[in-house]
Amino acid sequence: MKRLATKLGFYASVFVLVSPAVLVFLWMISLSFKNELDNTAFPPVFIPDPPTLKNYVDVFAQNNFALYLWNSILVTGGAVLIGLAVGVPAGYGIARGKATKFAILILVARMTPALSYLIPLFLLFQMTGMVGTISALVITHLVITIPIIVWIMIGYFENVPMELEDAARIDGASTWQAFRHVALPLAMPGVTVGGILAFIFSWNNFIFSVVLGGKNSRTLPSAVYNSLTFEQISWGPLAAAALLVTLPVLLVTVLAQRQIVAGLSAGGLKDG
Repeated sequence: MKRLATKLGFYASVFVLVSPAVLVFLWMISLSFKNELDNTAFPPVFIPDPPTLKNYVDVFAQNNFALYLWNSILVTGGAVLIGLAVGVPAGYGIARGKATKFAILILVARMTPALSYLIPLFLLFQMTGMVGTISALVITHLVITIPIIVWIMIGYFENVPMELEDAARIDGASTWQAFRHVALPLAMPGVTVGGILAFIFSWNNFIFSVVLGGKNSRTLPSAVYNSLTFEQISWGPLAAAALLVTLPVLLVTVLAQRQIVAGLSAGGLKDG
């Protein structure tokens, strides 16, 4: 009975925590398949009758959604790749050098809201004429991706036994070779987790695209913003755009959930 009560309490807690998010997500799906008359009806209509794809057609037809999708792929992909190229060696150096002050600095950079970097970056790009370019957005997204990747990789490289690298150096390997052939393969789960989390945070970023992006360089979250008008809020296209923006992140999370859980769990274990 005690074990049964524990399981029931656990499932009840999970239901209480998850049900609001699931309900909101289902309501967004319902809004995206209803016409505006049903979306503003009272009492609310949950099941579309009949369902319509007009809202999704309007998103692509009126908001240049395909261009924003391509821009998001370029910006997020570039920011993640550069973040991995910089963050993985940086995490290794901080972990092996036991540079606690640098680790604290990375933590502060990770905790600082991205909005804090907006004004100085905008002034910098304005002076260099880069406002409204894809390159400017990639650079700004590095303040999101690099701290995440570095912080995760510090924990992974600290968990890699130093004795393995010492043995490689005894056999004649250089520091770079020990990193590349010994430490990096053992920390690959961390690289995967860091890349996935950096992708999620970079893909969902909104403010950089709106302020620094131009008409032809804004990213996908701007499509949601463009669904808002001064006259009224078009709930159907707004919900459809929000679902299309969320879909890539949702797919990545579902497909890589085991790697994320295993990677974060492995990175949290430290040898004594």
